[in-house]
Amino acid sequence: MDVLVLGAGVIGLTTAYYLNAGGHRVTIVDRHPEVALETSYANGAQLSYSYVAPLAGPGILSKIPGWLTRSDSPMRFHPSLDPDLWRWCLQFVRACTRQQNVRSTRYLLQLSFLSRALMHKLVDDEPSLDFNYVRSGKLVLHRDANAFASAVGLLEFQRTLGCEQQALDHEACVQIEPALKAVRNQIAGGIYTASEDTADCYRFCVSLEKVLRERGVVFELATDVSALKHAPGGRVEAWAGTRRLPGEQIVVALGCASAKLLKTVGVGVPVYPLKGYSLTIPVRSCGIAPVISVTDFARKVVYARLGERMRVAGMADIAGYSRALNGHRLATLRREAEAVFPEAGDYSAADEWVGLRPATPRGLPVIGPTPIRNLWLNVGQGALGFTLATGCAQLLGDLITQRPTAIDCTMFSLGGRS
Repeated sequence: MDVLVLGAGVIGLTTAYYLNAGGHRVTIVDRHPEVALETSYANGAQLSYSYVAPLAGPGILSKIPGWLTRSDSPMRFHPSLDPDLWRWCLQFVRACTRQQNVRSTRYLLQLSFLSRALMHKLVDDEPSLDFNYVRSGKLVLHRDANAFASAVGLLEFQRTLGCEQQALDHEACVQIEPALKAVRNQIAGGIYTASEDTADCYRFCVSLEKVLRERGVVFELATDVSALKHAPGGRVEAWAGTRRLPGEQIVVALGCASAKLLKTVGVGVPVYPLKGYSLTIPVRSCGIAPVISVTDFARKVVYARLGERMRVAGMADIAGYSRALNGHRLATLRREAEAVFPEAGDYSAADEWVGLRPATPRGLPVIGPTPIRNLWLNVGQGALGFTLATGCAQLLGDLITQRPTAIDCTMFSLGGRS
């Protein structure tokens, strides 16, 4: 069948890949002249398959007031009159229960482990892909002894969910990643997971575009989808201005732009942007930059090595749809990075970036059909878009083709989220 995929980020491109592999004729549409120029462009670069627990959890609400009053906090909230914002926040508060958090984490781990297997297969099957992919392992760094003790206490529970991790004291943390020597005395301990990867999401998308073009996938870039319109037979059509775009089936994979477009045909999705920031720093030839990926648990900052570059990413601003760079937030991110890895690279030459992560209140993506017979969703991956992309894409391809899915998709559907 002919499938129209709206969105040329990592979610849209991987969706097209699995649909094309299943024998479908695929067209990808995006408003930008090139692929992956929004959320997929300069994200945290960590493929964190074992770290997918939702932000909404039983301990988060007590931290938010303190975060909101500090200008350098990991999370900032900018209130507005937007009813979608307040609806999303109310749903987020309702999701902050232990029962809901554990349930969502179980589903997300199933999805992430599927994604890991598919990414490994994709790398093996497509040797032309060039995207700084490394099976690097990941160290979650704890500065607070109580927080570290709590993390250690969760190891057995994580193991029951399929996560293989180990606790390291501060000396072992520096031994496994010598670039941490500058903060040696600040480390209470760390949780190391060998199965995590790092990669450049933008380069992945650009490489995947080449593969898709070679296999007949059509790209209509610099094409802004202005509306979805109802059509006979309980279907919808996608329009770019006065031009109807071709496609028997339509997949919406537009990240944060999805909610607004879907409203034109009366479909609501609980997606709202969380604004995040990143720096990409050239690594000095004689510098001491991390080799494994590192997450600073207290600061909520992630570090990933991408060849001769280091990606630093973090923060979450609930500030609407603005993509304006906030100099203060970027300066805070730079200070954090310089304190942890002072000799890593040339911070004065850092590339600055901001992106909008399409988040749902429960942290679960929305994958599957809508009440409209030919309209499908692959949205709401939040900060885990790169991590979950392959799994989400294969699941949606199986649903469209009416094949059995590798895991239960109920909690990822619109109808299964109540």
